Amino acid sequence: MAEDNSYESILCVKPEVHVYRIPPRASNRGYRAADWKLDEPAWSGRMKIIAKGKLAFIKLEDRNTGELFAQAPVEQYPGVAVEAVTDSSRYFVIQIDDGKGRHAFIGVGFADRGDSFDFNVALQDHFKWVKQEGELAKQEASQSNAPKLDLSFKEGQTIKISIGNIKKKDTSAGKPRPAVGGLLPPPPGGKVGGSLIPPPVGQQTAPLVQTNTGNLPVVTKPFFYLQHYVFVQCIDQGSVTFNIQRASSNRMKVLKSHYSFNIQTTQQTD
Repeated sequence: MAEDNSYESILCVKPEVHVYRIPPRASNRGYRAADWKLDEPAWSGRMKIIAKGKLAFIKLEDRNTGELFAQAPVEQYPGVAVEAVTDSSRYFVIQIDDGKGRHAFIGVGFADRGDSFDFNVALQDHFKWVKQEGELAKQEASQSNAPKLDLSFKEGQTIKISIGNIKKKDTSAGKPRPAVGGLLPPPPGGKVGGSLIPPPVGQQTAPLVQTNTGNLPVVTKPFFYLQHYVFVQCIDQGSVTFNIQRASSNRMKVLKSHYSFNIQTTQQTD
């Protein structure tokens, strides 16, 4: 029956309802309002539907004093406590209870069809909520009984996270590219400068001039780097011979003034 620890909530109130004495049911086909004396109701008053926990109570009260005439506890709808008649939507059969274990069936009817609709919907919504609460309670019970998943880190356990789409910094972008072949390109416009350009530091892997330990000539690495081409040809008994291609006379004077070598020039035909 009622749950003492639950609060009451009003679901529906209708100011006018009629109560009828009904004959015993003749068959299993249901009750018919046409069998009642609809023009002679046994009682008229106010109907109130309240909810207390999972139960609903239909209370018939005096419309002026609020004195309780009868009440019908409803545990489910549709069910035995409330049954619609087969020939009208405004009349129902309810099972009233005096709280002492005695009960009886009476007929109730509404003068307006909208009131009967509200009565029906109020009971349907309440027991729909009861059904949802029951399903949630079952889910919580099943989850509480299931073993809990331990996602905590164990002692000494590590994880590895891979983050994609991160471009590495190009450290080689700021480094100058080495000259190809050890020669510098000619200046723009084809003009020849007046200074000698030393070879790159990274390419001085051999001595500039090799000494001759015998009478045979020794072939050496490039000795001078001009803006045109200068190569050391050989060293023979202390005499160094240069092969200068496309070098002007001014360039030859510069070489003679700085070095006491035997400088020979050759002209190259294009």
